Amino acid sequence: MLSDIEIAQQAQPEKITEIAKKIGLSENDLELYGNYKAKITKPVSKENKAKLVLTTAINPTPAGEGKTTTTIGVADALNKLGKNTIVALREPSLGPVFGIKGGAAGGGYAQVIPMEDINLHFTGDIHALTAANNLLAAIIDNHIYQGNELGIDPKQVTWRRAVDMNDRQLRNIIDGLGRKVDGVSREDGFDITVASEVMAILCLAEDIQDLKDRLGKIIIGYTYDGKPVTAEDLNANGAMAVLLKDAIKPNLVQTLEANPAIIHGGPFANIAHGCNSIVATNLALDLADDFVITEAGFGADLGAEKFLDIKCRTTGLEPDAVILVATIRALKYNGGVDRSELEKENLDALEKGMPNLEKHIENLTQTYGLPVVVAINKFPSDTEAEMELIKKTGKKYNVPVVVSEVFEKGSEGGLDLAKKVIELTKEGKSDFNFAYELDQPIKDKITQLVKTVYGGGSVNFSKEASDSIAKLEELGYGNLPICIAKTQYSLSDDPTKLGRPEGFELNVKDVTVSAGAGFIVVLTGDIMKMPGLPKVPAANNITIDEEGKIVGLF
Repeated sequence: MLSDIEIAQQAQPEKITEIAKKIGLSENDLELYGNYKAKITKPVSKENKAKLVLTTAINPTPAGEGKTTTTIGVADALNKLGKNTIVALREPSLGPVFGIKGGAAGGGYAQVIPMEDINLHFTGDIHALTAANNLLAAIIDNHIYQGNELGIDPKQVTWRRAVDMNDRQLRNIIDGLGRKVDGVSREDGFDITVASEVMAILCLAEDIQDLKDRLGKIIIGYTYDGKPVTAEDLNANGAMAVLLKDAIKPNLVQTLEANPAIIHGGPFANIAHGCNSIVATNLALDLADDFVITEAGFGADLGAEKFLDIKCRTTGLEPDAVILVATIRALKYNGGVDRSELEKENLDALEKGMPNLEKHIENLTQTYGLPVVVAINKFPSDTEAEMELIKKTGKKYNVPVVVSEVFEKGSEGGLDLAKKVIELTKEGKSDFNFAYELDQPIKDKITQLVKTVYGGGSVNFSKEASDSIAKLEELGYGNLPICIAKTQYSLSDDPTKLGRPEGFELNVKDVTVSAGAGFIVVLTGDIMKMPGLPKVPAANNITIDEEGKIVGLF
């Protein structure tokens, strides 16, 4: 069986100018990055002609779910059925590419290409974000060194540096050591770039002016008397926007079947809001005649919740339907089966793991009021009896369940799913609601999310979190939406609680504001904004041969 990269390297892609023509773009609407990648320069008109379909999933497991693969495959299938469709995805981060999770270009015969470029440096967007983040950090410390006219308290600087790599050694550092001219010594640290507020801002900004304005609202820390200091106070947002002038333009590539794909922005959903950029989504909706298929990161409790409660609030968009991806393997893992035993039929374990799927169905259909189709991402070891058990669950909730084989068969394996998506969007069943109201107090919004979307019973706020909430409400940030940073592996904040834990207590250790992005960040459990590498990182298996061919990249 060929690996993902071997399948991608065998493809014969079309010139990106030809892909552009399929969605009404001329070469004048592009900035070319070679033959197979381009930036789209055409402005967004917000005509939003197409139907918007969100792909999400059950909680991820080591067994894999295939959300991106399904997203790409159903887009190809819709195009095969004559529906002018664009797939809109996030950009991969180098951290997981060289760490453990892998890339974000799909898999098997449902991929976007050139996958090596997309998974590595692509068009340089994330590097530009890193530079903008660190320019602000440099300006902050320079301001303190040069006399500190604003009275910034070095012990209350909240802005951290960034690097797009999993590096636990940089989580907490002391910098400014050495001579007097080497700066002011203080505690500092690095976040992974995709967790930077700059990434969230890029993905939530409507245009370059909105980007510049949002950058100016970033709170970098506080003065000695407790007043917030912003990037605009430091006159930093203009220069930051200059570094991002190209990064804000969406990227056009293609699927293995030569259909258009727009890839732009890449915040993680466990530590950020997990959606591709508003610019990319709106542009795709302008250019596609029929459908835009997009995805949100990790499970529906994270990515879909933030897509709906944050991105949809910001844009006014509403999904016309949701694809909820599940695998039999992952559900058996949630039912207590060891990873080594997942290929064996086990109906008891599958039934024990099914409540995880059920909770996500309930959230999407009942809390958010959206039409849903469950996509079983089929593996060779799946049995008819196991698939029938999932279909039985679908009937219980009056939700269709369709088997998807796009990994193995490309668009041919996604035709049934595509037909069901068309059917759902024609029926007009959407009755979209948010999970909470913005005018609720911060603690109430958090508690409502925990009880309604996660299925928990209560929230334990640390003293630090309670003090932070009180301060943010006093400063006028109480009406912002909530972005909970928690483990992706469980509906709770404990990654070992699989399936459908209920009545648990969620532990909030701190609460901060991303004022430029426009949301409150809630840190729970052991979540952190700088991952580490595993014992055997993926980087150990990635190399390049004497002919310049990349080997081992998935």
